[in-house]
Amino acid sequence: MSSPQFVHFHARTGRPRTWSVIGVALAFLAAAPAAPAQSQPLTLGQAQQQAVARSRQLSARDQAATASHEMAVAAGQLPDPVLKVGIDNLPVSGSDRLSLGNDFMTMRRVGVSQELTRADKLRWRSARFEREADKAQAEKDVAIAAIQRDTALAWLEVFYTGQMAEVVARQAATSRQEIEAAEAAYRGGRGGQADILAARAALLTLDDRGSEISRRLRVAQTRLARWTGGESTVAGAPDVDRIRLDPASLDRDLAHHPQIAVLNRQEEIAQADANLAQANQRTDWSVEVAFQQRGSAYSNMVSVGISVPLQWDRKNRQDRELAAKLALVEQAKAERDEMLREHVAETRALIVEWQSGKERVSRYQREVLPLAGERSQATLAAYRGGKATLVEVLAARRNEAEMRMQALQLELDTARLWAQLNFLFPDGEAVQHAPMNHPQESQ
Repeated sequence: MSSPQFVHFHARTGRPRTWSVIGVALAFLAAAPAAPAQSQPLTLGQAQQQAVARSRQLSARDQAATASHEMAVAAGQLPDPVLKVGIDNLPVSGSDRLSLGNDFMTMRRVGVSQELTRADKLRWRSARFEREADKAQAEKDVAIAAIQRDTALAWLEVFYTGQMAEVVARQAATSRQEIEAAEAAYRGGRGGQADILAARAALLTLDDRGSEISRRLRVAQTRLARWTGGESTVAGAPDVDRIRLDPASLDRDLAHHPQIAVLNRQEEIAQADANLAQANQRTDWSVEVAFQQRGSAYSNMVSVGISVPLQWDRKNRQDRELAAKLALVEQAKAERDEMLREHVAETRALIVEWQSGKERVSRYQREVLPLAGERSQATLAAYRGGKATLVEVLAARRNEAEMRMQALQLELDTARLWAQLNFLFPDGEAVQHAPMNHPQESQ
């Protein structure tokens, strides 16, 4: 019993309110458990922002870019100098065997060698890793677009499946009223038992349909929670009648598609490898300086040397390596061009399907649903006038509910096509909420 019932009791009996009764009511209210806080419904844009903000995949791409930037700095440096320590001309026989100072040729040597790598080689080694960083950033754009698309698909599934559940619930409530009406008509001698059985069979069919829709809704909510981090309701239907693509400039727009951008970066990586292979056709020299200490009776020495690799079989080594790298550049170009053609064809097909879906949805809303509603009303009026049976009324209403379910399914299918088209590219608003991980400045 709640406090309003206390008030009603005293108003009905005419007894004056007392402080004790008010105190009991307040104490009861204080002891009552608080209603759980309802989460705010998520719009599609809010769901996408949450999905982008909590994505670990984007952080991984940032870390990959950071690693490549760091490697680019390291690759642009000269190789470390090499410290060399040794003993030259140590006797192993005779009276001076293993002596370090008796033989004038024995020397203890310490030296340093340094490879003098050409500047263009260092530049292309560094550039190769910079292109890797660019590729990681392009892959991040691919990931953002995929997250937004998959979140939109899950959100739309929840939105339209929830509307289907409402249609089935309303139809089930109407079916229960029809059962009560059929039972009342049977008791009054105005109807037959077959009408009751038909109404109950229709209700069982609706309950089974409701169970199926409920399963779909729970699955859709689980998929949406995978992106947003928790289950929540949805609200605010998006405008699925417009996409951000212009069919007239589709070829030009898709040339900047994130996946095409990744292949562009892959081509740049292959070109950097080819440039490095071309630079490797010119050898790098190494310089060595060594100090050689002999016995006290002899003078110490200093040695200076230069090492030069001999490319004695250049046509089968360096030239073939360059040819291989150039072939990889052409391979990257061909794969990019082929993927661009495939994207254009797939996108045009999706646009045709989306436009057809919009036309069908419009036809359902403009003609099919109103006609099904008018048929139900006409059949119900005929039933009330004794010119139609309850079975015919049930069939008309079942047909109307089925039309509404078909319309919602068609809207969902069209909205899915819209999501695939509208989020081929990352949405700028959600990108602003993407986690950023800037590489540290190299000292």
